[in-house]
Amino acid sequence: MDREALAVFLRRHREQLRPEDVGLPEGARRRVPGLRREDVAQLALMSTDYYTRLEQQRGPQPSVQLLASLARALRLTSDERDYLYRVAGHAVPDRIGSSHHVAPALQRVFDRLSDTPALIISSLGETLVQNPLAAALLGDNVGLTGLDRYEPYRWFMHPAQARAHYPRDDHARNSRAQVSGLRAALGAMGRNSPAGTLVAELLRHSAEFRELWDRQEVAQRFADHKTLIHPEVGAIEVDCQVLFTEDRGQALLVLTASPRSEDEEKLRLLGVLGGQRFGAKERTG
Repeated sequence: MDREALAVFLRRHREQLRPEDVGLPEGARRRVPGLRREDVAQLALMSTDYYTRLEQQRGPQPSVQLLASLARALRLTSDERDYLYRVAGHAVPDRIGSSHHVAPALQRVFDRLSDTPALIISSLGETLVQNPLAAALLGDNVGLTGLDRYEPYRWFMHPAQARAHYPRDDHARNSRAQVSGLRAALGAMGRNSPAGTLVAELLRHSAEFRELWDRQEVAQRFADHKTLIHPEVGAIEVDCQVLFTEDRGQALLVLTASPRSEDEEKLRLLGVLGGQRFGAKERTG
């Protein structure tokens, strides 16, 4: 670990960003250029004290999970992310097999989406980031560990929970979409990858998955119109727009309802309910 190189790198990239670059309010009084240390800590979901110690060359070696959060917070490119890992004393993640680094271009678009559900997912269906409305609508799936972080695994191994957001008559179509998308990811990543591990586990434990896998369907499918079920506000019809990275390794999903419709009102209500829950959690946390 090169503490000096790490500290200088973090500080320079923090100073080069502006609050509006990362979706934060600019505020009336700022004494430092760019972001404040507490801004980066907030974005990376870490304590301000820990981040400050890293910039002061006296912090402990950060974990790979923390480095991934810092790379997202500072909107680093893939090359910059690799350098961050190296100076922190860790091996550089495989760019194909690793999905934790959000593409900066997608992140910039995502940061500007606050009034409609939006999330960024990997080619394996791992939720990398999601805004509060998406969490209120689909559940908070960021930070899940093990195979549970992949949507195809949850869909086939925990169907009662994973499929509760979808009408029953849409389950079969979505099952095929999960399998065909996973086969596309396996083709890109290879069998000695997280995709290969995921496929092997599902073939071993899910008869439904095995049957669909034998169909040899390959596609990255996202229905452009779907109905989602929320336990408190009921069915919501939304349109799904997708923006891919150039290598199609990540996708930004934006869910919108028709203007002035009942579905749009339900999304607004979800925003209120989600904010109330977050406030209650903050008061009791």
